[in-house]
Amino acid sequence: MTELLKVNNLKKYFTKKGIGEKTTVKAVNDVNLTAYDSETLSIVGESGCGKSTFGRCVLRLIEPTEGEVYFENKNILDLSKKDMRNMRKDVQIIFQDPAESLNPRATVKEILEEPLIAHKIPKKERLPLIEDIIVKVGLSKEQLKYFPHQFSGGQKQRIGIARALILNPKLVVADEPVSALDVSVQSQILNLMRDLQEEYNLTYIFISHDLSVVEFISDRVAVMYLGRFVEFGNKDQIFNNPLHPYTQALLSAIPEPDPKVKKEKIILKGDLPSPSNPSQGCPFHTRCPMKMEICEQKLPEIKNIDGQQVMCHLY
Repeated sequence: MTELLKVNNLKKYFTKKGIGEKTTVKAVNDVNLTAYDSETLSIVGESGCGKSTFGRCVLRLIEPTEGEVYFENKNILDLSKKDMRNMRKDVQIIFQDPAESLNPRATVKEILEEPLIAHKIPKKERLPLIEDIIVKVGLSKEQLKYFPHQFSGGQKQRIGIARALILNPKLVVADEPVSALDVSVQSQILNLMRDLQEEYNLTYIFISHDLSVVEFISDRVAVMYLGRFVEFGNKDQIFNNPLHPYTQALLSAIPEPDPKVKKEKIILKGDLPSPSNPSQGCPFHTRCPMKMEICEQKLPEIKNIDGQQVMCHLY
């Protein structure tokens, strides 16, 4: 496998000024990650854990506080605005809410043509590219003249996918791309994304809180909690042998479709720590059913157990 993306010690802190004091929220806190060519690497965790912030930092839609983001061995955080603009052809994003991410005053043709104009694709080449990608995402050429409000939610997301892929990128960050859709439409979009990945040789950073979706589409999974990755491994390792107590709790919450199958749910108790005032110990210790004294005092190191990485004092 070829290394496409490497993230080293990435941090993103947001500072909010209050009355007489400043509050710093550590949304992404010292994160490391490597993504390889043509794989789907999923990032999962509860709402507010820093998943979307991480995805935007990787694309430099948000400027990180510290760290390095290497794409094809180039640190994109060192690039000038001009060089970063040129790199946008290779790194794209699919947003969570297709309705909000599409210009309501532009036709589908205008929406898809905008990135081609921005990257100076010759005018005679634009229409063939637009017609080709709109058909590949499951819509028709006739629908290019329509406006976003004339489409269903699933169709709008197909337009968002077409816009992300029209420049033939290498890396796509998919930020909760199916969470706003009905379950039946979710499966259609996920199958479409897998087909397009194979055709275009894409690498996905797939951000989601829905573990059943993650299990379907992923090659590897990173579990995020309070701005840190607490467990990392391939799909089979995470779903068949979760090591971190937080991962175990997440998996226990997946609904079981067979009513005859009894499944024990792990109910997390305790308070969720504030990202503006994290404890010096393990970030999960206030809710962990297996916490020890050391968990309150010291941040665990990331340990490698048979190729599976986990940040926990139990190992």
